[in-house]
Order: sequence, then structure tokens, then C-alpha cells
Amino acid sequence: MKHDTAVYANRLVKQYKNGVLALDGLSLEVEKGTIFSLLGKNGAGKSTLIKILTTFLSPTSGDAALLGKSLPEHAKEIRPQIACAAQHISIDPYLSFTDNMIFQSRMYKIPKEDAKERIHMLTAAFELDSYLNYPVSTYSGGIKRRLDLALSLISNPQILFLDEPTAGMDPASRIALWNMIQKIRAEFKTTVFLTTHYLEEADQLSDRICIIRDGKSVIQGTPFELKTYLRQNLLKIRFSDNGQACRCKTALSKLLAPDRIQIQNNTLLLDSSDCKSDLEKAGRFLLDHKIPFLGIEIAQPTLEDVFLRLTGEAA
Repeated sequence: MKHDTAVYANRLVKQYKNGVLALDGLSLEVEKGTIFSLLGKNGAGKSTLIKILTTFLSPTSGDAALLGKSLPEHAKEIRPQIACAAQHISIDPYLSFTDNMIFQSRMYKIPKEDAKERIHMLTAAFELDSYLNYPVSTYSGGIKRRLDLALSLISNPQILFLDEPTAGMDPASRIALWNMIQKIRAEFKTTVFLTTHYLEEADQLSDRICIIRDGKSVIQGTPFELKTYLRQNLLKIRFSDNGQACRCKTALSKLLAPDRIQIQNNTLLLDSSDCKSDLEKAGRFLLDHKIPFLGIEIAQPTLEDVFLRLTGEAA
């Protein structure tokens, strides 16, 4: 483990009493001051890992450490240095934002003057001046999430865990929150560890990404490194509906290798080492058999293409 490592996991295993193996030898390392995204379909082990790293669970075996201190042995020392904003907003809806902040500062035993200065700084950083004195229940979901993020930073944590922070948000609110997360890293030098189902979110925000499947890491790297993982380009054929795409996959499988064809969002994806030749074959086949399609193109792989290949499920 390096001296600048914020989060460390080595061969983590977590098996529950009912026999479910949630983590199966997972290893990863997160550098201080970076944004790290954990991707995986439901049941991949994301929530279990977050619970271990935030000291709510102990692993069955393996090693974990935050800021150089091993878990769960030093959990009591680590807790004041981390914060977690879960999917469900944790602010008291009947209190004002100011009262929530004061209450949170007292829980962390922050001196009164320090808390006052911290509240003022966070209010300015998150542009929340007009939301201070009204009950939280009166605000929109996007504003509540901003309030929740600001609240989680009252203790000045070195690591902030975000569990699907933009789930259920409209596109405008999601982009606004992305800016807040980048500000947290830039202005407060906080390490951000997030889980998300939005691949565009991971691509836009992350310094590094880990995709997990069945409790194991299947690939880690920068967004660029992950997108170059597939190496070859993709042939994409778009249809009006999924049924038509499925029927065409069956037909095209006789012409092109079936194990190289996948379906995603009404689109056939073909891994190809010779896209030009495959484009000509597929195009001629579609026209000769009068199969209606919306478009055909050669495209570079996206993060979603990598996710689909490694997990077998579209995000």
C-alpha cells in the first residue's frame, strides 16, 4: 500500500450467514484526492464493499484500510475522517438546513466557532444562501441532494462515499450535482468514492473506474484505458425496436460469428477486426433481405460497450 493511498482493499471476501458470497477476492486501491467510481450490475457486491469500507460490516477475510489504518481494527479512529451520503437523503425534513448543520456539528463535537465558520464556507461553496431557514421538506430533490452533500462535509472528512448520488434526478439536476462533486475534490481536496449506474457519470467524473462482477474486479483503469480495452472498433446497426434487433441477430449470425454479436438498446453491436468488410457484408445482407433498419455505422467503443462486454448487462 502506497503512502498516498486513501482506500485499500486486498483480496476481500464477504460471505453472509445465509451462504451468499457477496465479495470474492476483490482488490482495489484509490489514491488520495481523486474521484473513484465503482460500477457493477445489481448484486455485484457494490453495497457490501461500501458497508465494509464505511465500517458497518467486517469482511470474512482479506485486508482493508482507509488512510493507512486497517479495518475493522481502527474503525473508531477512521469514522471521524470519513462521511457517506447514501441513496436516501439523511437530512431531517422538518428542520431548516441551518438547524441540520448545527445538529450534525454537535454530533461530531465540533467547537461552536469552528462549526459556524464551516457552515458559512459550505453554504457559499454550494450556493445555498437562499435555502438556509426553511424546512428541508419544501425543497426539490436536486436541492435536497445538494444540502445532503454539504451536510456530509461539515466534519471535513478526508474521504466521502457517495452511493448512487444522482439516482432519480432529472438531467439538469444531475449535471449540477456533477459540478458539486468536482468542486468537493478541487476545493476541499476530498477523496470521492462513488457507486453509480450511470456510465456517462463515471466517464465524466472519474479519475479511475473499477467494474465488478460477482464480487470480483474484472477491470480497473482510467476511463480512456477502459474504452481502449476492446481494442477493435464496433459495427452498430440500429433498429426501431428490440424484437426486430433480435430477429436480425438470428439471421446475421449465419453470416457473421454469433459470439461477436450483442444487443443493446435496439442496436446490434458487432466486435470486428475488419469493420469495413463486415459493414459491406451486413449492409448487403440487410438490403438483399429487405430488413428495415434505422442506421449502420462503424464506431469506437464506449464505456457502456465495455461494461456490457464484461458484465453481460446494459447499464
